[in-house]
Amino acid sequence: MKIIKNYLYNLIYQVFVLIVPLVTVPYISRVLGAYGVGINAYTNSVVSYFILFGNLGVLTYGNRTIAYSRDNKKATTLNFWEITLLRLITVSISVLAYLIFIAKTGDLKGAFIAQLPLLIASIFDISWFFMGMEEFDKTVIRNVLVKLVSLGLIFWLVKSKEDTIVYILILTVSQLVGNILLWPYLKKYLTKVQFKELNLIKHLLPAIQLFIPQIAIQVYVVVNKTMLGNIAGVSETGFFDNADKIVKILLAVVTATGVVMLPRMANEYVKGKMETVTQYLIYSINFANLIAFPLTFGLIGVAKEFSLLFFGEEFIGIESILMVLSLVIIAISWSNVIGQQFLLPLNKMTGYTGSVFFGAIINILLNLILIPKYSVMGAAIGATVAEFSVTFYQLVYVHKLIPVKLLFADLWKYMLSSAVMFFVVKLLGNYFTGVKALMIMTLVGGLVYSLLIVLLRPMIIQIIQEKAIMIIKKKS
Repeated sequence: MKIIKNYLYNLIYQVFVLIVPLVTVPYISRVLGAYGVGINAYTNSVVSYFILFGNLGVLTYGNRTIAYSRDNKKATTLNFWEITLLRLITVSISVLAYLIFIAKTGDLKGAFIAQLPLLIASIFDISWFFMGMEEFDKTVIRNVLVKLVSLGLIFWLVKSKEDTIVYILILTVSQLVGNILLWPYLKKYLTKVQFKELNLIKHLLPAIQLFIPQIAIQVYVVVNKTMLGNIAGVSETGFFDNADKIVKILLAVVTATGVVMLPRMANEYVKGKMETVTQYLIYSINFANLIAFPLTFGLIGVAKEFSLLFFGEEFIGIESILMVLSLVIIAISWSNVIGQQFLLPLNKMTGYTGSVFFGAIINILLNLILIPKYSVMGAAIGATVAEFSVTFYQLVYVHKLIPVKLLFADLWKYMLSSAVMFFVVKLLGNYFTGVKALMIMTLVGGLVYSLLIVLLRPMIIQIIQEKAIMIIKKKS
């Protein structure tokens, strides 16, 4: 039941995260324009590298370590302070390096300074601890409050293209404040320990082992924006960033299970329950497919109507980028399950590290070839191919460890239901226009998919139906 509870907490937050950009992105796109959006995207991609080196793989490593030790309060306390102090040192070095970088930067210096609070915020980020403890309500409540405050400030203070720096500061400072707000909750979970008991060094090598794949992950998460900004210009980065935002918003609904399942998988594995781990994995991949396929096909189906209404005339042409990037939803949903929910919890670092480096290399090579010729569309193609490369590598790696055929036994049911939904949506697009078209296409498309998937009854639908019946019987 705790898994369901934690998933619901994450789902509620992801739905909230979905709603907020639906309000802010159209406003920001029109107020700041492609250039303003691009400045934030480009400078954020640069500061992300400094955050990456400062974190040193601690977020994932800390989550897993706390999950391993959470049944022992003293061990948990020692792990928390050791990891926190280690990261304080590494982030401080990263802050110093970033300040040197800013001092030597000629263009966009103001925007880079405005991104600094985001780097400082990583010092105070202890969300990994609560994730390892499977206490997701704390982070969800914090995140919702931060989003609401930043939402209000954006509409209050950001009024023109001259307010780009103000917009960046709202995003970065709110993240810093939000991270600090989690600290008062720690008292319940920690006990007193002596400073001399702490051993920071023991975490350094394991954290670095996770840091290596994080480098590759960061490369193909933000390298598209960095390379676009350098090769094609900041405005092109704005196009890519807006399309990427929509895809990532939808993707967050699918990958919410990964955040919940990583500590659970780690805890089951350390207890030697491999059969349970495998069963959870089968459930997770089917649940991901249940959501990922209709989101992907649906987004492709409504991309034209959605883009014009959502982004405005300055972003005409973004629908093609959105269609290509939407395929990433399927690729990342699979790699999230296999990588985050299996390879990482079971400490299969060779497979995980190899997959993300493979994807990063593919992405950089394709960007170098495609961006000069096709600009933002080249970056979209490169990102999509790279994500599928990661998934392919992971599937090859795990095929001897888990029953891959069982993972995808019901794949055709999700594909068929989504394909039929897509054709219905495109047909409706010929008869309606504007907001009315988008609403009808979304509602009818969702209804068609739901009816078909219930009729085809893949395994995950059967499980959901059984759980629902059990809950109803208990209440009656």
